[in-house]
Amino acid sequence: MKFLIINGPNLNLLGKREPGIYGENSYESLCRRLKEFAAAHGSTAECVQSNHEGAILDAIHAADGVYDAIVLNPGAYTHYSYAILDALKAVDVPCIEVHISNVHQREEFRHRSVTAPACVGQICGLGLYGYEAAMSYFLWNEKESRENPHG
Repeated sequence: MKFLIINGPNLNLLGKREPGIYGENSYESLCRRLKEFAAAHGSTAECVQSNHEGAILDAIHAADGVYDAIVLNPGAYTHYSYAILDALKAVDVPCIEVHISNVHQREEFRHRSVTAPACVGQICGLGLYGYEAAMSYFLWNEKESRENPHG
């Protein structure tokens, strides 16, 4: 499988920004970890991070027909980006939304995602492992489809 990992605002500051919430691993180490995870499963992963909504939209648009799955951490855009919601709906690439922290244990405004309805599911509170859990779901789903093509 070909994975596109998209990270939104401030995720480039992993390891520096609120390490008590987001951990001490850098964004670069996250990307390295996900690429290694993908390779260990006969897959590839490309990481994209932007603090700009339009760049995230462009990455989602460009994924159509190129990637098999998107793993998306929209950061703060989770709570108000109808543009990202619409972009996810416009492409034929399944997506899982991931959050490093448990957003439901944090401020009230973080409890609602406007982007999740366009996603297969949402994973939160598992730290960086949440990205691998999302990738594992897609890998498992692909394997199930190959082994049981008629359901």
